[in-house]
Amino acid sequence: MKPKLIRITTIPISLEKLLGGQLRFMNNYFDVIAVSSDNEKLRQVGEKEQVATFHLEMTRKITPIKDCIAVVKLYFFLIRTKPAIVHTHTPKAGIIGMLASKLAGVPYRLHTVAGLPLVEAKGIKRKVLDFVERATYACATKVYPNSFGLLEIIKENRYCDFSKLKVLANGSSNGIDTSYFNKEHFTFTQNNELRKTLKIDQDDFVFIFVGRIVADKGINELVSAFLDLINNNSKVKLLLVGPLEEDLNPLKPEVLKEIQSNPSIISVGYKNDVRPYFSVANCLVFPSYREGFPNVVMQASAMELPCIVSDINGCNEIISTRENGLIIPVKNQDALFGSMNELLSNSDLFNTLKSNSRSRIVSNYEQHVVWNAILEEYNYFNNAKVK
Repeated sequence: MKPKLIRITTIPISLEKLLGGQLRFMNNYFDVIAVSSDNEKLRQVGEKEQVATFHLEMTRKITPIKDCIAVVKLYFFLIRTKPAIVHTHTPKAGIIGMLASKLAGVPYRLHTVAGLPLVEAKGIKRKVLDFVERATYACATKVYPNSFGLLEIIKENRYCDFSKLKVLANGSSNGIDTSYFNKEHFTFTQNNELRKTLKIDQDDFVFIFVGRIVADKGINELVSAFLDLINNNSKVKLLLVGPLEEDLNPLKPEVLKEIQSNPSIISVGYKNDVRPYFSVANCLVFPSYREGFPNVVMQASAMELPCIVSDINGCNEIISTRENGLIIPVKNQDALFGSMNELLSNSDLFNTLKSNSRSRIVSNYEQHVVWNAILEEYNYFNNAKVK
């Protein structure tokens, strides 16, 4: 019998997109059970990853009563299944999963930190989120920040004993399959057809953003900078790929109006496969306020796109300025405009960044390296349990 491993995220899309393929890989060595909310979507992810699932309703907001119910339900599930390891991701799944696991006596409780929403919080909300973070880490056996920048933030805030902390491999929660994210999969004809569908001319320079369309991803600054850009250059497009979320961190009304009405801004919503859109783009723009270790930047780089990113942890570890991209200050619309304009007007710089993009990802963040590093941790704890 293989030892049981339970992986928990707040919503199933995190299992599918942030950890894609990893659960199926781990199932070769452990009896993996995926736990998340949204029963139907979770079932689909379980089928795709070929692992068992357990539905546990969780919210992404602060909902104390619902959270307590989730802890109790998960506690009884853990008592029944007796896993060797519980590994959580995302803040809400972290506190619920680590607390229930501690109460249920799970031997090894692991938590990956892939971003800290509290960085942007203030006042009472910040105090509550600080408390939750400390409580999560207190219940965990080991805490894995997925970037070295996050490691430093956790240390600065003294959220836990430093001995609990470890960054695996070179960072990232899942690495990247560079054979999958490769522009060679897409022909000129395929790219041309998609450009026609999106009403992008062959000589248009396309800036692309991939992710949730919300304020803390820097979309307000991005749209405003782009509007300044097209005042001087009409052969530019902005391609937005990702879901518009209006309940958390909504955009400014005037920005939302531009996205919906400006013909130079193309918003295609959530896409299961983002590679075709990278393939028709020229440059990724990712002006996020906070990240863990952004998959999008690795994906775009593997597809040979230069990247303009915020000077935040994760982004500034993947990108070296003027080598494979440009790094700008957070929330700085003028710097964002300047960098976008520079890549438009300086073809030598653009080509240099483009030529360096893929090789850096292949060298540092290949997926099997990250998966094996995580598996090594699991085997260490499981062998310790057996002894």
